[in-house]
Order: sequence, then C-alpha cells, then structure tokens
Amino acid sequence: MNKNSFPNGDRIAMMQTLVRIVDSGSLSAAAAQMQTSQPTVSRRLQVLEQLLGVKLIQRTTHSMKLTDDGERCYQHARKLIEQWQIMEDELRGVRDEPVGVLRVRAPHAFGQDQLIGPLGDYLQRYRQTSVEWTLNDHSPDFIPEGVDCAIHVGAVTDPSVVAVLLAEVPRIVVAAPSLLAGHDPLKQIGDLAQLPWLALNSFYRNEVTLTHRDSGEAYRFDIAPRLSTDSLYAVRKAALNGVGVAMLSSWVVKQDLEQGALIPLMPTWRAAPLPIYLLYPYASYYPARLRKFLELMKEVMPRITGANAPTT
Repeated sequence: MNKNSFPNGDRIAMMQTLVRIVDSGSLSAAAAQMQTSQPTVSRRLQVLEQLLGVKLIQRTTHSMKLTDDGERCYQHARKLIEQWQIMEDELRGVRDEPVGVLRVRAPHAFGQDQLIGPLGDYLQRYRQTSVEWTLNDHSPDFIPEGVDCAIHVGAVTDPSVVAVLLAEVPRIVVAAPSLLAGHDPLKQIGDLAQLPWLALNSFYRNEVTLTHRDSGEAYRFDIAPRLSTDSLYAVRKAALNGVGVAMLSSWVVKQDLEQGALIPLMPTWRAAPLPIYLLYPYASYYPARLRKFLELMKEVMPRITGANAPTT
C-alpha cells in the first residue's frame, strides 16, 4: 500500500477516529458519536495502522487496550487535531462565528422547562450551529460521552472540570392545604420536623437546614421521608397531593403558590439557594460554539424565572 496515496484530509479523519475510539472506550461508541457505522470506524483504524506500520490497539472479544505505539500516536493525534481546528477556524474567519454541533447535558426538569428559552436564543443568534440537548440529572464523563458542556444544578465535586457559576435558584418549603389541615398550626420552626416530609434526594435526604432571613440563625433537623426521589416533578406532584412537605426550587412552584395549591411554610426561614453552573473539560482551545454558549448563559441565566444573579 502506497503511503502517499492517503489524502491529508483522510489522515486527519483517521486521527480523529483514533482519538474518538480511545476517548469513548469502544469502536461502537465512537461510531455513535461520529454518526457513522462501526465498520467505517474499524476500517479507518486499520488503514491508519497500515499507514503507520504499527499496531495501535490490541482488541479481544471483551477488551481494548492501546499499545505503546498507540499511546504515543494518541497523544500526538490529540495535539494535531487541536492545532488543525485552530488553523481551520482562523483561516475561515470563524473563530468568533459559531459553527457545528454543540452537545449539551442538562437536568431533566430545568432543561425541559426553564432552559428552552435561552437555548432558542442561542440557535436564533447563531444560525450555523445545531444543539444536541440531552436531559440527564447526572454530570457527564465529558470526553468518553462526547459532551461539550453541561448545565449543573448543585455543588460541583469534580475538580477535573471548569465550573462557571451562572446563577442561583432560591428554594422554598411548601405544603398543600390538605396536609396542613390534618396537623396542628405551625407556631415555631421546630414544628416543621413533626410533619411528614418528601425528599428530593439529589439535594437533601435525611436532614433539612434552614436559615433565618433576618438573624442568620441556622436550624437543622432530621427527617424520615415518606417519599424519596430524584425527580423534581415527582416531589412537586406528591406535595400537591398532600403526601408531605417539600423543599423545592421556587420556579417549579411559582404557579402553585399563586393559585393557592401550595402554601409556603415559615417564610422567614430559608433554605440555601442551589447554584447553577456551566461545566466543561479543561482544554487549551475551545470552539466558538462553546465560548458563545457560555457567554449567552452568563447573560440570560440570572434573568430566567426563579433564578438570581450569583451572590459570590
């Protein structure tokens, strides 16, 4: 096989394929992320190995491992692809004009309710982009899953990602009138612990901490939830049905409060707001579609229903 018979564009595609195979963990995952077939990915890998004259990946029925040559090739390929992308963007004059597909992970409830408006603004501004909008309440493993960035609600515990604080979401303790009718009137903060509770276990499970609006005094008490779930909408629905007290983001119960379907409890005591972050992996170069998305999220997030500008 004549090494000079491979066009440079094909060589770049083959290196991109190698990087995607390694990052995603398998040929099938790489094919799905590249929107092609597994035989195509396998053929590109074979041609690259023939071109270089070395074995890059050792494959068995159940495992895949880079050879020493494969590891060196992978590291060089990542750098070459990054430099190639920078060169293409500069020569085409698109460093500040987003193009291509942006892959975003967002929480289920927030992503299908509050974020569709800002997402539409992004697509309206940048007509050469498209977005893959995946709803999942867990932060992604960015490179293996082929995700560019993620909207994340709550504390960030992964030190390997860039976390940009966009806004904060106030939370409020609420209950249905039907639930309160079966219990003694609430006179002091300690009375909350005597009510049945619902837990949104992504953010609180077995205890609740509230802070007094004026004095700053903190009060913590244990709960034994009647219902525990990771679904914001399930907790809201259970609260509306009088199953228990819930501590929910203010935006999700705004209409319920206005209609009297839910009632705020001990309004002078507040739960800590939930931070909203944009997460993305560290890199020396970020495409315009990601940079512009970050700029837009920082601009619009504090203005969406129920969100406030960061206090820190």
